Amino acid sequence: MVLTGRAAVLAAAGVVFVALAMPSWAGIGLVVAVVLLVCVVDLLLAGSPRRLQFSRDGDNAVRLGEQAVVQLLVTNPGRRVRGLLRDAWPPSAGVLDPPHKLDLPSGERRRLVTHLVPTRRGDRQAVRVTVRSIGPLGFAGRQGSHQVPWTVRALPPFNSRKHLPSRLARLRELDGRTALLVRGQGTEFDSLRDYVPGDDVRSIDWRATARRGNVVLRTWRPERDRQVAIVIDSGRLSAGRVGDAPRLDHAMDAALLLAALATRAGDRVSLLACDSAVRADVRRPAPEDVLPSFVNALANVEAELVQTDFRIVVSQVLERLGQRSLVVLLTGLDPAAIEESLLPVIGPLLRRHVVLLASVSDPRLTELEATRTDLLEVYSAASAARTRLDRERLTATLTRAGVTVVDEPPAQIAPALADTYLALKKAGRL
Repeated sequence: MVLTGRAAVLAAAGVVFVALAMPSWAGIGLVVAVVLLVCVVDLLLAGSPRRLQFSRDGDNAVRLGEQAVVQLLVTNPGRRVRGLLRDAWPPSAGVLDPPHKLDLPSGERRRLVTHLVPTRRGDRQAVRVTVRSIGPLGFAGRQGSHQVPWTVRALPPFNSRKHLPSRLARLRELDGRTALLVRGQGTEFDSLRDYVPGDDVRSIDWRATARRGNVVLRTWRPERDRQVAIVIDSGRLSAGRVGDAPRLDHAMDAALLLAALATRAGDRVSLLACDSAVRADVRRPAPEDVLPSFVNALANVEAELVQTDFRIVVSQVLERLGQRSLVVLLTGLDPAAIEESLLPVIGPLLRRHVVLLASVSDPRLTELEATRTDLLEVYSAASAARTRLDRERLTATLTRAGVTVVDEPPAQIAPALADTYLALKKAGRL
């Protein structure tokens, strides 16, 4: 039995009246007995929340930060139910609605709507539906809970999609489909044209030159149908927050932009998220399924507080890729982890593929290095400068080994990675 505030007010008023009119314990006991009797009668007249029937409908997935709508259909086969209904979800599901007021006559049904704005990636599951049915007098009621399963998956937000149109325009220029007719330096033959001073003499077609009587060049089209393997480090290096989100989330955003761009370029894209074990694996999806499969695979990936085993990463990549491909590794530029774990095992990968390492830098370090107004800030600036020099030294080491390195802050990492991909494609390195 659930007592309402009205019952408490009635009991208090009765006790005060008895205390003023005929102060005695017998009178107070009589008032309490009357109130309890009224509450019991009200309870018996209240509709049963246990007999209600529930079903759900609505959104199963939503991008992080956007609103999902989940509908709850309530059917009442018994006595009329008046009261409140609470559709409970985890706090990270971001429920916007207060408990619903419910007035459901016998034999009818109601559709109640719950709005969610998830605050974290991953699956958010409904907890329970609790109904408090109040009697017609409003003094007491019944309460019951039901399990009505439903899952809303919060997908990565893909904020970097705003950069996609400009990169697609550059890709069209690279492919020679715009009026500019810009030719790349790929290895797929495209057409012949007359020599212009300043052209690369290595592209002269001597046979065509002999036939035509003037110098003729071959133009090349950037390669298509190449393999691009995107590898996301989900270990401890990705757990730290940079700006307003973990480094892992920034890496996912950059990976989605690159996947969309490479797919439009005609390349085959695969995804691997790994630390000490494989957390997500998408192999050669159809072009129209690349982004849906990527965001679904990454939705539940969280940074694990373990050291990434790059031996597993390298072996998994080598197992998946046959022909020469582009391997994009999104990880942190931590000197200890890279020098001790990655550099000793990356050799086989470099011999067979083009390796691109992308890392999210912390813009806070630049701010610390530039601020030196007191002794504490001088120490902070020295530490930030040391960190920057270590990253530059590590970048130089990786570059000498044959790795292309992209090290940019969160706002620039996604477009910078896309630009590097286009540059590699233009240079014919894929």
